[in-house]
Amino acid sequence: MARVQLRNLEKVYGGSVKAVHGINLDIEDGEFMVFVGPSGCAKSTTLRMIAGLEDITGGEVIIGDQRVNDLPPGKRSIAMVFQNYALYPHMKVRGNLAFGLKIAGKSKPEIETAIADVARILEIEPLLDRLPKQLSGGQAQRVALGRALIKKPSVFLFDEPLSNLDAKLRASMRVRITELHRRLKGEGLSSTVIYVTHDQTEAMTMGDRICVMQAGRIMQVATPKELYNHPANLFVAGFIGSPEMNLLEGNLQGGHFVIGSQRLTLGDEVLSRLSTQPRDAVLGIRPQHLALDPSGLKARLTNAEFMGHEVYLHAELEGQKIIAVVGTAEFEQLGRTETIGLKPSAEHINIFDKADGSNVSLHRHRLAA
Repeated sequence: MARVQLRNLEKVYGGSVKAVHGINLDIEDGEFMVFVGPSGCAKSTTLRMIAGLEDITGGEVIIGDQRVNDLPPGKRSIAMVFQNYALYPHMKVRGNLAFGLKIAGKSKPEIETAIADVARILEIEPLLDRLPKQLSGGQAQRVALGRALIKKPSVFLFDEPLSNLDAKLRASMRVRITELHRRLKGEGLSSTVIYVTHDQTEAMTMGDRICVMQAGRIMQVATPKELYNHPANLFVAGFIGSPEMNLLEGNLQGGHFVIGSQRLTLGDEVLSRLSTQPRDAVLGIRPQHLALDPSGLKARLTNAEFMGHEVYLHAELEGQKIIAVVGTAEFEQLGRTETIGLKPSAEHINIFDKADGSNVSLHRHRLAA
């Protein structure tokens, strides 16, 4: 079993600087969990505590049924893939793959069989007799992945493994890693993955669930769809999504959201979801969930970015910036105009309490789930 549990996990540097603030998280056997957040949010520090590469100040790390706080990395049944590949430069690919198995005392036939299996899965057979300096970035990353895979660990740990690759290689490696995870899971092999990235595209396309972190705290743990549609707070709303969610400050007055001199009727669909109705609030709506409509909120168009099949409309609404994503044909029908009407999709409106940043329109969603 490869379930990973974090219990009140803390990290303090120098006796006073707290980097990780007592986080709790359950990662299920076979799950692909992604840690995402801005630089300095302690996602890599948390991963390194799970790996045994960073001392734990407080709390527990449990892998399977075993508390591993005091175990060295080699005893934790984990394998880690680093950002810089960490291949032995003097060893050929074959030697890099074999090294860990030799240390573990495996026989030569066992090692050769394991190398052949991993090389076939990752399509690196032609690379086995090359040195690391003879590999491209994508090839080196596949070898690093192979060196982790060959150990057959209970848990795979990835620390921003694709950040050194160009955009095209990152996209292909994302697919390769997720396909590999599904394949291992389909064959009944333990394949729990904890993957650290600052790239929300990687997080949204790879993770079964995503743990969003900020300043050593967990902001939300949810599926990509839940994070996108129902962020738990203003931080997650602003961090997840591209372009990011529009966050419009205003206040609730009965069944209306008031922004400056304009009033948006929320309707029963939105009001029925509210757990509370704070007066000072923030309305969140994705750019993709705004429609061009003359009856909508009036905004002044300031710029239009042509993106191929869609156009990003940048506008100003009562002194606040707002972005709408519309189809190219819709944009062409606008003609020459400075003022546009934008109508939010009622089912995609989120309301946040301005004081504490919490999403007060999640309550009914969670009860119905």
